[in-house]
Formats: sequence, structure tokens, C-alpha cells
Amino acid sequence: MNLNKLYIKLARQIKILAAKSSPRWGVLLIDIFLVLNAFIIAYLIRFNFNFQFGHYHLWPQLILIAVLAFLSFLVTGSYKGIVRHTGLSDAISVTKSATYITIFLLLIVFISRKLHVLSDLNIPLSVIGFNFFVSVFLLISSRIIYKSFHQKIVSHLKAPKKIIIHGANAGKAVFDAILANNSPMYEVVALVDERKEYINKAIHRKTVYPTEKIDRKFLEKNDIEEVIISKPEASSLELLNIANRYLELGLKIKTVPYIDKWINQESIQVNQIKELNIEELLNRHPIKIDNPVLKQDLNGKVILITGAAGSIGSEIAQQVLYFNPKQLILLDLAESALYDLQQDFLSKDFDNFVCIVADIRDAKKMHHYIQTFKPDIIYHAAAYKHVPLMEENPYEAVKTNVVGSKIVMDLAVQHKVQKFVMVSTDKAVNPTNVMGATKRAAEMYATCKQKQSRDTIFIITRFGNVLGSNGSVIQLFKKQLKKGGPLTVTHKKINRFFMTIPEACNLVLEAGTMGKGGEIFVFDMGQPVRIYDLAVKMIQLSGYHYPEDIDIKITGLRPGEKLYEEVLGQNENDLPTHHEKVKIAQLPPIDCKRVFDKINNLTHYQELTNFEIVKILKELIPEFVSNNSIYEKLDT
Repeated sequence: MNLNKLYIKLARQIKILAAKSSPRWGVLLIDIFLVLNAFIIAYLIRFNFNFQFGHYHLWPQLILIAVLAFLSFLVTGSYKGIVRHTGLSDAISVTKSATYITIFLLLIVFISRKLHVLSDLNIPLSVIGFNFFVSVFLLISSRIIYKSFHQKIVSHLKAPKKIIIHGANAGKAVFDAILANNSPMYEVVALVDERKEYINKAIHRKTVYPTEKIDRKFLEKNDIEEVIISKPEASSLELLNIANRYLELGLKIKTVPYIDKWINQESIQVNQIKELNIEELLNRHPIKIDNPVLKQDLNGKVILITGAAGSIGSEIAQQVLYFNPKQLILLDLAESALYDLQQDFLSKDFDNFVCIVADIRDAKKMHHYIQTFKPDIIYHAAAYKHVPLMEENPYEAVKTNVVGSKIVMDLAVQHKVQKFVMVSTDKAVNPTNVMGATKRAAEMYATCKQKQSRDTIFIITRFGNVLGSNGSVIQLFKKQLKKGGPLTVTHKKINRFFMTIPEACNLVLEAGTMGKGGEIFVFDMGQPVRIYDLAVKMIQLSGYHYPEDIDIKITGLRPGEKLYEEVLGQNENDLPTHHEKVKIAQLPPIDCKRVFDKINNLTHYQELTNFEIVKILKELIPEFVSNNSIYEKLDT
């Protein structure tokens, strides 16, 4: 690291530290104090625990140690870790700090001895060595001791938390569980409800207050720390509104599971009260599709799933198995992930499945597998999905998402597969990036294959971002929170639709049953969520304050990224189905000869440059207009 970069990093860390809450200053000061003590201990070891240190001057050296420790801790950021959660990464961080101190001390001593300057800072080399080991020992052991103290002692001495319960109906069951607990964790101060029939009633001699009664004055007066939201029947929007209000009041939020998860036990247990997850705020009330035809369609069938080891493919596989298929073929190129899925299925005593490591872009192999297993239904989930990476690699995006999909579709027709269900994305609507354009191209090819096919039904499903999937923004934020922030958001106004993995896969299965051929099914995903607001809520739900504890950094839109996602194109409408949450996108007619010509051109991707590939995609999809990308020049 050169001096200029080091200076910039130090300046940035000082600015961040100044904006943070006082505990981090406290950790930094304690660490400096420990290093100073380590230095004195090192001298005592060197002089056989005799306080007479000869001609060495301790005070100037202690000042130097304090300055070096301050700068080293700023560079490594070791003071930013949450001490009660100390782990291996914290030990490595403080060891780095001690190493930096040692290196700078050796450099100063070398200069002092060679140039005969700074004689007061001429430290014995043995003291520097002892100081390193003692510093590392004190810094790590102090954290471990504090962590142990916090976990084993403080938790026992802590008085029950004063809380309120929101939701009087199910709240009574929660209150009963708290009273029945032998070592009470909570002391209920009051209950809250917005329904008039409960207001001013008493439950276990505690008043039920209206929502507006709970303000900062009430919370401070009663020393309330947390709220338990006991409305398991609430929709996600209702839960979001309730949670928002309490987050603004600075309360920690906990919740109870859905009623059907505890009602059979006749009472809820205290250990079922849990911290509110961000997924519960984003997810609408779960969309449950109960279609008896689905069992009839899947029972006794041979089913092939491409991309079976991915987030969507593996969940489709899990759900399909419960419908007792004759055989399930799980195909994916990701060997490790497929192995994990295989072991998971084996642990559940499922044995009517086969795992195949294969590439959908290998036409010969795919022909062999489809001919061998003769699937009745193909769920096609294999695809590249990360927008920025595919923007940089159009060759790979087309190779998998277009050509790979074409190979599987052609083979489905050739071998008279009954149904081909394709997993698509809302990014295929008015695409602004290569990934979305390749998915739209595959949609168009499927639509045109339907017109040619007499034996195979082609069905397409579109949905938005999936909570908990690999690479999702929720996973990214959780990792960034563990590291102490900041959380990164590309634009303050960017928003996205969200749904859960089980919901997305339920849609895929339902579409396979509902579709007659050529339809594109879309989901009612509720209101889009602003990612910036999502980041703020995740910080608050993690027990931090924004921006004092953890900040949000705006990084700028990535290549090809949209501010707003859409589920229908500019020339598309939707038609209802028998399920109010599932619609059919009504698309304008497609010139299939043109589609086949352009996609055949793309099959020669090996001979094309990235710009030539994207140019063909734009010719195929007129609404594909690049955003924040090097390919914008092709639009003019």
C-alpha cells in the first residue's frame, strides 16, 4: 500500500469513526490502552521484572506506541467488530494491527540506530518482539473474556425486558406463554390494538391501548425496549405498516409464527417468539395455490429439471417430489451444488431421482439424456441471471440463455415431451440489459416453437426477484451487516418486486398445469419495494441505528440496471385466470420466421464479437434499449 493510498484510507476511517456511536470510540481507546500495557509488560520481561530500564526513556516511547496503535487500528478497522460476537475474523484483524505496529517500530529503530537520531525512540528489539506477542494475547483474550462475560453472566443478571404486545387476539396466547415461563424473559407493560372491540379491555390486568397512544413519551415513561407483533394473520402490507411505526419509535421488533404452526399445540411457546425478519416485511400474505389437477399431472410422470441445483430448480425439485413422480431427473453443471441437493434428498429417503452433471449447451449429451429418460415434463430453470456479469459477457449469456434454451426446446419437440415449462424473469420485459434480452429471446423462441409443435406444450413463467436466492440483495445486505457495513445501494430511487422461493416455484408448477400452450404467466407481486428503504429497515431490524452505527453507500447504477422493473411490456396486456394472483400476459403477434433467423444467427456466437451479438439481440427485440452500458451506442 503506497503512502497516498494509506493516507486516503486513514482519512476515510477517521471520518467514519467520527460519525459512529460512542461504543466504537470506547473499543478503540481500550485497545490502545491494552497495547500500552503490553509495551510496559514487554519491558518488564526484558529486564526480569525490574522497573529500572537503564538508559531507555519509556514516556516518549509510550507516546509513539499510542500513535502507532491508533493509526494501525484505523487501518484494519478492528475496533468496528461487535465485541460480544468476537470470532476468528476479529482475531485476525487485531493480529494485523499488532503486526503493523511491530513493522513501524522496527523501521523507526532502524532509522534511529543508523542515522543516530531520535535516541529516545531506540527500543530494544527484544522488547518489540515481546510487545507483539503480549499485544496479540491481550487484544484477543480481552475480547473473549468480554464475550464470555456477556453471554454467561450479564444474561443471568439481566432483568426481564419491558415490552408491549401488538395484537390483542393472538396476543393473549403470547401473554399466557410469557406468564407460564419459569424464568421470565419479558415483562408485559401493555397490549396494543387498532380494533375498537379490544381497546380499553384488560388482558391479565394489562390494558389494551389504541395504536396512537403508543408514542415516545409512553415508551420512555414505561422503559419499554421491545414490541412483539402478535398478528400472525396480518398481510405483509399490514405487517409492514405496523413495523414501520415501531421502527421509527426505536423499538426492537419480534413476532410470532403463523397460527397453523402452533395452533395444534393449543398454546404458543416462548421460544417461538422470534426477531422479525426482513423477508416477512417484503413477502405479501403467502399465495397458496391448491390445484387438485397438479397431483394428477405430476403423479407417475418422468420429470426433467434443468438448473436443478439452483435456488429455483432445487425448490421445484423439492415440491415435485411430493406429487410422487415416476422419476425425477436433476440436471445441472454445478457439481458441488448438485451433490448437496443429492445428499439432501437421500437424507429424506427419496430414491426416485437421478442426478446428472451436464451442460444444456451440449446438444449431443442433452439428446442422449432426453432419449434415455424420455421425460414427460421439462422444467427449464438453467440460466445465467446476474445482470452486471452478463452485460460484460454477452457471449456467455447468449450461449446459455438463448442457444442452450434452444437446444433443450428443439429436443423437447423432437422427443415429443408433453410439456416444456420455462422459467423467465421480469427483466425480459422492455429489457435494458443483455441478460434480460437473452431471456426475452428465449421466450420468443418458445412462443414460436409452440406454433410449430403438435405434441409439446410450451409454457413460460415470469416473476421478479426471489428472496433468499443466490446473489439476492437480501443476502448481500446480510453479509455487509456482519462486516459492520456500509450497505451498498446502486441508486436511492431503485425499486424491485420480491417474492419467496416457494411462491415462485409454486407458480411454475401451477403454470404447467394451467397452461394450454404458448402462454406467458405473470404473478401479482404486490407493490415494488424501494431498495434504499429495504437497507434502512435491515439496519434497524439488526439492532443498529442508521446512519450512526451503519451507513448506506450509493454506488451508482450498474451497467444495464433499471431503476424500475416491470412485469408487462409496453405492448402487452394481461388476462385473468382462475387464480386472482396469476395472470396471462397478452403479447402482440410475433414474426416467427424473423425470430428463427435471428436466433440461428446467434447460434454462431463463436464467430461474433460482443457488439455483433448485442446488435442481433436488438434487431430481434426492438424494445431492447441499453441503459448505463457500452452498448448504448447501438441504440443510436
